[in-house]
This record gives sequence, C-alpha cells and structure tokens, in this order.
Amino acid sequence: MDIADINKKIKRVLISEDEIKQKIKETGKQISDEYRGKPLLLISVLKGAFVFMSDFCRALDIPCEIAFMCAQSYYGGTSSSGTVKITMDVEQDISKYNIIIVEDIIDTGRTLNDVINLLKKRNPLSVKVITLLDKPSRRSIELQADISLFTIPDLFVIGYGLDCGEYYRNLPYIAEYSECD
Repeated sequence: MDIADINKKIKRVLISEDEIKQKIKETGKQISDEYRGKPLLLISVLKGAFVFMSDFCRALDIPCEIAFMCAQSYYGGTSSSGTVKITMDVEQDISKYNIIIVEDIIDTGRTLNDVINLLKKRNPLSVKVITLLDKPSRRSIELQADISLFTIPDLFVIGYGLDCGEYYRNLPYIAEYSECD
C-alpha cells in the first residue's frame, strides 16, 4: 500500500499529534505525582497501545516497570467479534505493584474487562486504567477508565498505534477511517 492509497482512506484527522503530546504530558505529571515512592507497573495491551505506552512511560518522572499483554477481539475487521482471547500474558508476579493498564481505546469494554478481571485475581496493590481513547457510546458492559485522554464518537479510527488490517499504526495522529478492506 502506498501513501496515495493511505491518504484516500483517511476521512479527517480527529486528534492532532500536538494534542496527543500535550495530554500525555499532563497525564504523566498527574500519575507521577500520584505514584511517587510507590512500586508501579505499567501494562500495555498490545498491539494498539504500544505507541501510547512508549510515550506515556517517558512522560513519567518516577521509576516504573513495564509489561505487555496481548488480547484480541477484532481479528482484522472493524467491529469486535465479541470473543476475547488472551494471546500473551504478563509473566511476572504483580502482587507487589500498583498496576496501570495502558490501553489504546475502550470500545465495547469486553476486552478490557477480561484483562482487568484476570489481573485483579493476582492481587496487585491497585489497578487503574488509562486509555488514550474512549468510545462510551459503544459500551456493552459497565466499565469506565480511571483516566481517558480523549472521548470520541462512534467512528472507526486509525493512527497512533491503532490499525486497520495492520496498517496505519505509524500515523502520528488519530484519524477517522473511511473503510477497511
């Protein structure tokens, strides 16, 4: 896929690169102040949250560790399959950590709910959720992030780690996508 094809599929930029950077900086300060002197483990849900996780952990001015999980529910399409599969799990003992789940987007909430429940069974000191994007109009279960950087309408979005068919993750902004093949 070349750049001309990519640009044809972008309807509009919803959140600019500068807006994302500013919100991450503000949230990084807030979390640094809240968790100063406390054991902190950031858990990123792959693949979509890897860009956000990278920028977010660098916005912290306190020590933290990172870990990764992979949970799938989209399987290449534009709507959730309704079935969540954990394909990669955190390997370390999390019972001595305050956990922050760093998520790219909360849509129906089912994937994140399964991740939260799995982690809580391991008795961490606390669990908090930070999401880059929140789509509350799509929620199928009762779930709310502790911190949502941006609330968006019910649109299929790409960029800043979010994809369509594994493309567009490298865009430095969040855009509305016109269609996914």
